[in-house]
Amino acid sequence: MFLLAGYLFMHFFNRFITAYVCDRPTTAEYAIGLVPMLGIGFHSFIDGGIYSITFTVSTFTGVLAAVGMVLHEFPEGIVTYLLLIRGGFSEKAALVSAFLAAALTTPLGMLASYPLVSRIDMPLLGTLLSLSAGALVYVGATHLLPTAEREPAKYSLVALGSGILVAVVVILSKP
Repeated sequence: MFLLAGYLFMHFFNRFITAYVCDRPTTAEYAIGLVPMLGIGFHSFIDGGIYSITFTVSTFTGVLAAVGMVLHEFPEGIVTYLLLIRGGFSEKAALVSAFLAAALTTPLGMLASYPLVSRIDMPLLGTLLSLSAGALVYVGATHLLPTAEREPAKYSLVALGSGILVAVVVILSKP
């Protein structure tokens, strides 16, 4: 239910941005990059909370999560940057915005959540994760998939296969 709420929030937010911010021909393409950037930023902020929980569990678990964070945030930043460029942002604005959304929001989420981690119960954490997942499903379904379908099939297939292989290796390597 909360996944759907996150999806619908991003849908209506996209409609608002498109109708009231990007309704002029010079800014119409901004929604292509702006909405996914905000969804990724929200997701990354929530990721920060997850990482603060992992460090609370143990330092080793936190370090493993931090390594995963770096590997996870880098491609997220690249995708955000490319979407912003396709949305008509200048290279400098896209770089700064992608950095803020994909890289800076995670440590901010970690710093903001760390004092509250001991008070968070699992249902609330699950709700926040579901909202974040819904936002990401929206971004993927509405912005990333149509863009990926326009790319050469050979490269898309290699990228998809590589992602699946990495996911399988990670899942199988867990104790």
